[in-house]
Parts: sequence; structure tokens; C-alpha cells
Amino acid sequence: MIFAAGIGSRLKPFTLAHPKALVKVGGIPILQRVIMNIAHAGIKDIVVNVHHFAPQIVDFLKEHDNFGLNISISDESGCLLDTGGGFLAAEPLLRQGDRAEQILLHNADILTDLPLDRMIDRHNATGADVTLLCSRRNSSRTLYFNNADGKLAGWENISRGEYRPDGFRPDMNVDPSPFDGVHIVSSRIFPYLRQYSLHAGDNPGGKDVFSIIPFYLANLNNLDIRRYMLPDDCHWFDVGSADKLAVAEEFIATKL
Repeated sequence: MIFAAGIGSRLKPFTLAHPKALVKVGGIPILQRVIMNIAHAGIKDIVVNVHHFAPQIVDFLKEHDNFGLNISISDESGCLLDTGGGFLAAEPLLRQGDRAEQILLHNADILTDLPLDRMIDRHNATGADVTLLCSRRNSSRTLYFNNADGKLAGWENISRGEYRPDGFRPDMNVDPSPFDGVHIVSSRIFPYLRQYSLHAGDNPGGKDVFSIIPFYLANLNNLDIRRYMLPDDCHWFDVGSADKLAVAEEFIATKL
């Protein structure tokens, strides 16, 4: 599933008239680059959620014949559901015929040359419920993983001094690793996701609108959540703001 519904306020003025998923990096819309990298991993069935200027994304996919893939649209035009709510709303599309046991989730504003099959293989080998792409980079918000078993232990907003879950504080037994917007989840998490949506939606929009990271942190005791560190030979860019987009553009230009 590709999360392409966001408003992209940090990419104005482009997003005043377009969805952020269609911003171009090296002359190619980021959504197309994400789709191609997913396809290279052998994935043929993709769900794209849409909200902001949704018809433009729908038309873009039609114009390219879905890039030869089976692409479905999860329409959030009526209400932007955030990552957790959007993922839960797309469950019927993701589990058509009970085909999907493992589901790759990818933010549309993340550009990486990571061969995703490497991460998929690691996820399958560990038997984890969730595998999060992480890296060594500076970030005001970070996840922490236990050194002993490699499982997710907590989260910190460094600039605000906020921690999750309640009572968590980082110490020498945990290792910080910011989340990079790509994750693999087992369909086994859906019952927990539905339960969380009933009682702990963290958005004023209501129980259907919530982010997926707080859901993970609320279910540390129920789910096996691990990390996959971005390999040294791979690159990663967040193109969600104008200055970060410029950095990605410069990298693409050097590769070409």
C-alpha cells in the first residue's frame, strides 16, 4: 500500500494545485518512482490511498495503464484518515481473496533505492508481525529498540521531551533508530488495529482517524515489532518539503 493521500503543506506552492505524490524528482513523479521500486520487488498488487486532489492521481495511474500492475484506489476524499486509519480502511482491498499475508506499506513522499526484496526476506525470516525501515540519521523524533531482543521498546520526541508508552525512558539497554516511512506488516495485526481504532484514535477527527506509529507503541506487548536498518549501500530521502526535495533532486542528477 502506498500512502498518497497527504496534503503536503510543506511542498507549497506545488500542492496548492496538485497532490504531493505527483511532485517530480529528476523529472519523474515520486509516486511513479515508488511504484517502480515496489514492482522490482516482485509485488504486482498495490493499493494507493487518495484524498488531496484525488482525481489527479486516479487520472495519472489510468494514463499509464497502472504501469502494468493491479492497482486499486482507497478513496479518502471525504476524510483524510492518517496512516493507521487509512490502512484499516483499505483492509478489504488489501485482503481480497485472503491473498495478502504480508503487506508492504510505503509513504509516497519517501524515495529510496533500497531493493525492497531484501527487507521482505528479513521480515519473513524473523517471523515478526511488523518490520520498520530505520536508519542512522538526525531526527527530532526517534524509535528505540531493545538491544537484547531487537524489538521495539519506545519512542521519543527529543525536542519536546515526550515519550511513549507511558513510563518509557531511554537507557543503555535501548538503541535509537528514526523510522523511515517504509514498513512490512502481517495481516495478523488487523484485529489489534480494529480494537485500537475503537478506543485510542489519537486524532480529533475521531476513531477512524489515527496514525499507525502510536498504534504500534500501544501494542508492544501484543506484537513482535522489529527494525530493518537501511544498508550502507542504499540511499534514502524524505521529499516532503521543498528543501528536502532539492537534496533528492541533486542526488538524482549525480546518478544520471
